[in-house]
Amino acid sequence: MAFENIRPANESDLSRIAEIFVFNNRVNYFPIFKDESFSFSELQVRTVLERFPDIIGSPENTYVYDDGVIKGFTVVSDKEITKLYVDTFFQSRGIGGVLISFAKKVLQAERLWVLEKNIKAIKFYESHGFIKSGGRKPEDGTDEWLTEMRKESKNA
Repeated sequence: MAFENIRPANESDLSRIAEIFVFNNRVNYFPIFKDESFSFSELQVRTVLERFPDIIGSPENTYVYDDGVIKGFTVVSDKEITKLYVDTFFQSRGIGGVLISFAKKVLQAERLWVLEKNIKAIKFYESHGFIKSGGRKPEDGTDEWLTEMRKESKNA
């Protein structure tokens, strides 16, 4: 599999990454959390940019899918996918699959945490070789739970 459209993020990419993150959070998480104040007041591109390492992760661990337009990104730290987002306008085109394959093969990602109610994401990760490990932890500051998923072992 070729990864020619994936490259390390640079400083000029950060606002686009923040934009993808904010919009995806509104589309995917507002229906779960129903927190209008957070989703539409606190969660702004400017805020994400100001606190990028705290919200997104280290820019040095961030990779973008860029075919002339940045359409998605992933962040991998210590073999964990901490973020994987594709702009909602470009979903269902295989971009997420390329990003997750890159994370697994090039960055050696083995695990991730996903919101238990995010069924769409869980199905996506399962279709790309991740299985629920049984690990759970609360999502900070909410009543929701995260479930751990690990790369399926070929030897099992």
